[in-house]
Amino acid sequence: MNIGILSLRGETMEVKNILVKKGEEFYTSIIKHYSDVNIPIVLGKMNGIIHELSSISKEDGFFEAIDISTNMGNKAYARTLQFILITAVLELFPQASVVIEHSLSKGIFGEIHKSSPLTSTEINEIKFKMTEIINKDIKITKTIVKKEEAMKIFSEYNLKDKVSLLKTVNLEQVKLYELNGRFDYFYGPMAYSTGAIKNFDLVFYKPGFLLRFPTEDSPIDIPVFVDYPKLAKIFYETEQWGEILGVGDVGSLNEKVLNADIINIIRVGEALHEKKIAYIADMINDRSSRLILIAGPTSSGKTTFARRLAIQLRVNGLIPLPISLDDYFVDREYSPRDEDGNYDFESLNSLDIKLFNENLEALLKGEEVEIPAFNFKYGRREWNGEKIMLPERGVLIVEGIHGLNEMLTPSIPKEDKFKIYISALTQLNLDGHNRIATTDVRILRRIVRDFLSRGYGGEDTLKMWPSIRRGEEKNIFVYQEEADVMFNSTLVYELCVLKKYALEELNKIGNDSIVYYEAVRLKSFLNFFLDVDIKDVLENSILREFIGGSCFYKY
Repeated sequence: MNIGILSLRGETMEVKNILVKKGEEFYTSIIKHYSDVNIPIVLGKMNGIIHELSSISKEDGFFEAIDISTNMGNKAYARTLQFILITAVLELFPQASVVIEHSLSKGIFGEIHKSSPLTSTEINEIKFKMTEIINKDIKITKTIVKKEEAMKIFSEYNLKDKVSLLKTVNLEQVKLYELNGRFDYFYGPMAYSTGAIKNFDLVFYKPGFLLRFPTEDSPIDIPVFVDYPKLAKIFYETEQWGEILGVGDVGSLNEKVLNADIINIIRVGEALHEKKIAYIADMINDRSSRLILIAGPTSSGKTTFARRLAIQLRVNGLIPLPISLDDYFVDREYSPRDEDGNYDFESLNSLDIKLFNENLEALLKGEEVEIPAFNFKYGRREWNGEKIMLPERGVLIVEGIHGLNEMLTPSIPKEDKFKIYISALTQLNLDGHNRIATTDVRILRRIVRDFLSRGYGGEDTLKMWPSIRRGEEKNIFVYQEEADVMFNSTLVYELCVLKKYALEELNKIGNDSIVYYEAVRLKSFLNFFLDVDIKDVLENSILREFIGGSCFYKY
């Protein structure tokens, strides 16, 4: 048995390669060798293959535990916790329905629909019932049934969303999990038993709840709660958009594809985007804001959004003048470095903040300014004699990851700035119990764009993603509530379009890749979507930024 030491914020765990014999249950090995570990172990890996702990070894081999400090382990922990929540709610309120909706404040927001509004007292009752189920350490079993049998089970549960989804997909069999006599479907592996849950919290968050649990970075403790009321509001707006479209889950979306109503969904979805952009332009005009700062994580569609906003500003008689933050990079040799000694181009200090603010101040005073151009090939700033001036009724538009950070524009009074946060926030889920993570749409957008226009394979994109996410956590998400307005750039139909291109890249990723199981996870839910032809996407759509054919990039 080989042993190493993994340190996690003061906690240590022995990483053991355990020899497992053919016919042995993996969970038995965990009990033998990891009984004193505080970090929950939920899965395992043998000969490069991920297994649930209830699986039986089909051969002799070395087995390695997967705990919740890993991405896959943390997702399995959250999934198991959601199953316990659903079970607890339905034991207390048999006629209720549980809807798992979206991530919020390092947790998961959901709603419980029943005859009377949910109360904080009832949330405490549910939490107590969940704790009971966890303390009983009930084994979660997996079974494979024919699709028709699964549909019959879900019909008896009155889970119309699951029945609708299964009706529209080409599956012969369905993998179900059972807990306390209740069956459910989840796209992804589960922990061995309810006893795997060591720490969680359930709190009332009007009109529903927040389910909270440890993160990858801190697998022992639940993170400190930070409220994001503006983000919660934009999720609620998105839910309303879904009601307008008549699409609340993938099953209902697939039905629109099958009955040829998808064209109307596309047009109305795009119209909702345009109406919101026009509303934002009106806000800017009413406030007489002269500096517009647009920020958001990668693959949010910031560039297309900025150009559509510019059109709406012109409708209001304003003249938009774009400024690129990229031109204010310091010469590469002066760029800050990260903890690994690599250039950190996402650091605020990679920009010449002093020069940028001097230029902004001069422009807002009506002065002519010579702006730099950054030569990325040679890594240095150049001066090419390009001069600009803000005209009367002019507004400056600055797009970049640091736009919401006050340290980017300290010399400009707050009343002169209008900040916009844009992100692709999931607009629909597979069904009431299976959410599509808010980051997944952006991952798939990025894979498709990198493949179609930048020459990067899907495997390369997935390998870069953890680093991209760290930069977003540090430079973007912490400032999102500073925005004057938020814009959700997701389109309810877009995964039907992205599917074809994304699968082409994801299918190239072999099982020897470190991102193989992430590719498997993405493929598992993409295959639930029916295809929509790219020709049906409007040429000014934000989606065109990723699939090509945008009217904003033709010339």
